[in-house]
Amino acid sequence: MLKGKLKLPEKTKRVFPDRLGSLVAGFENKAEENGGSDLVFDSGEELEMILPNGYGSGRESQIDEEDEDFDDEKLNRESDLRVQQRPDREGSGSLSVLAAIAADDKRSDLEYELSQPEINLEKLQRIASSGLPDGGGLRATAWKLLLGYLPPSRDLWEKELIENRQKYAKLKEELLLSPSQITKRKIGDLSYCDQPADGNVDGPLKRSEISEEDHPLSLGKASVWHQYFQHTEIAEQIDRDLQRTHPDLKFFSGESSFSRKHRESMRSILLLFAKLNPAIRYVQGMNEVLAPIYYVFSTDPNEQNAVNAEADSFSCFVRLLSDSVDHFCEQLDNSAVGILSTLSRLSELLKANDEELWRHLEFSTKVKPQYYGFRWITLLLTQEFNFQTILRIWDSLLSSPFGVQDMLLKVCCAMLLCVKSRLLSGDFVANLKLLQRYPDINIEHLLQVARDLSSDPSSYRLSLPL
Repeated sequence: MLKGKLKLPEKTKRVFPDRLGSLVAGFENKAEENGGSDLVFDSGEELEMILPNGYGSGRESQIDEEDEDFDDEKLNRESDLRVQQRPDREGSGSLSVLAAIAADDKRSDLEYELSQPEINLEKLQRIASSGLPDGGGLRATAWKLLLGYLPPSRDLWEKELIENRQKYAKLKEELLLSPSQITKRKIGDLSYCDQPADGNVDGPLKRSEISEEDHPLSLGKASVWHQYFQHTEIAEQIDRDLQRTHPDLKFFSGESSFSRKHRESMRSILLLFAKLNPAIRYVQGMNEVLAPIYYVFSTDPNEQNAVNAEADSFSCFVRLLSDSVDHFCEQLDNSAVGILSTLSRLSELLKANDEELWRHLEFSTKVKPQYYGFRWITLLLTQEFNFQTILRIWDSLLSSPFGVQDMLLKVCCAMLLCVKSRLLSGDFVANLKLLQRYPDINIEHLLQVARDLSSDPSSYRLSLPL
């Protein structure tokens, strides 16, 4: 097993870590208790489950889930998207035509850029920041490039994908086997060296010696059975959380064969991450962060890419989480890279752009960033908006030249600025409810406000019309 600490790969670096668990090497296992802090995530800890905005009931036609096949999966996937894409009916027909033309131009620009022998990442970032088109696998390919999973050179794509997918398969084979399978591999049922030369195995069978570490009743921490039972609890928590992942989307929910297949793939990804990262393990909410990546990759119309969505999603999930993994480490809460420091940066950004609103939240109503910003930041806004809007926001997050966290804080700050008038007129209870159940909003306006903010809070002030 390799040691050392894995850092978030640079855009130009395409190295798949041999042991992704080294991401947090050097940290000791987290304590099981919270210590009373509302800001601490522990393994399997329950968070308040708030359904994303914009969902309703009775949104899809009823389909017999006892007879699901590939066509049903496609039908449900398209139904999910049609429900979530709520066009603005207030606009005129001419505006709709102009929007369609602009969308076609953007798609053409993106297709042209992705067809080049050498991808211009800066140009790709500019295109993605304004939103990637749905369909055609364009978003899947663009996200893989923006996350550094695919190299800019198209000639290297096939080689990189094959190597990374093989490494994932090997990790999965090594770490997701049951203890009985591991033991059987170690001792063998009847190894060739133990068999008689003539192949006659009549008579009493030879008892195979099992070491203490391999015994099911062993209490040693090094015992594979001890580790198995420990991870069984995590697996059960993952299963519960996956059942609640976007329950209104048939892609994730229900008992159809394809939804069960998707949950099983996501379960393997999350459990493997937990085993490779014992200092973090699994924290409730990671399923929400994984969901957009897995959805985009598994709905790629390229059959080969869709079949390998699990392996690709795992690598990109790790890369994405590497940028914010310190937020999940209780030991680092008070450090310069911990969640409290990040929340402080959000507060400073708000103060620099609207001191009046900052003072009202901090002193008048005492609505601290940890009451709302903790979930916004750690879960990358996946609990605040409907699924299609999440994909649009992530286009901007992943395409930020300054990193995901930089753009994430800008979006969080913009969310406050866009409801300024309501916050100024509200008390503690009203403001807390507003920010924990963020209202429907024009997402393009929100993202434009976020883009207008400076990375340096002291260098920019934004005045918004109320």
